[in-house]
Amino acid sequence: MADLVYFQPCSLDLRIADAHGDFSWAEPTEQVHAFANEVARRTPTQVLGRRMWEVMRFWESMPDEDGVMGEFGRLWRSADKVVVSTTLDAVDTARTELVPRFDADDLRRRKAAATADLAIGGATLAAAALEAGLIDEIHLLVAPVVVGSGPRALPDGVRIDLDLVEPHSFDGGWTSLRHRVRSAR
Repeated sequence: MADLVYFQPCSLDLRIADAHGDFSWAEPTEQVHAFANEVARRTPTQVLGRRMWEVMRFWESMPDEDGVMGEFGRLWRSADKVVVSTTLDAVDTARTELVPRFDADDLRRRKAAATADLAIGGATLAAAALEAGLIDEIHLLVAPVVVGSGPRALPDGVRIDLDLVEPHSFDGGWTSLRHRVRSAR
């Protein structure tokens, strides 16, 4: 069975955007972007909430170029994507399936059938998967900024015991904190 990895860039105060929806502060350095590419390489299936998919679909039309951004664009276009949305009627990115609602049993079946780890993106969708006990790894990519308010990377009301398996520091103050989920309650 494959692992389900919640990989989320966030601020030091665990925000994915500020109160106005701005996340420009999360633009990674080249070194951090290369690291994120490695995570994307090991998770060739992306399970995304609507808002995360809308942000990420930029990569669908990213011009093919050299460097870490071009590499990420190629990884995105080659990934299988599952978009979970109650509001979308269709999706316009390649290799993308639209699922009308979060279904824990469906996600459990996808994990069982997968030959490589899956990534889940979007704080709301990840919260539902955490509450269902489906996430095996929480991997936060922490930017060196405190934004004060905005949507949180992790939900309130869920206790999750974790084991730190891979901390990593980058130039510019970024930090990767990769945790295995021990148990969720």
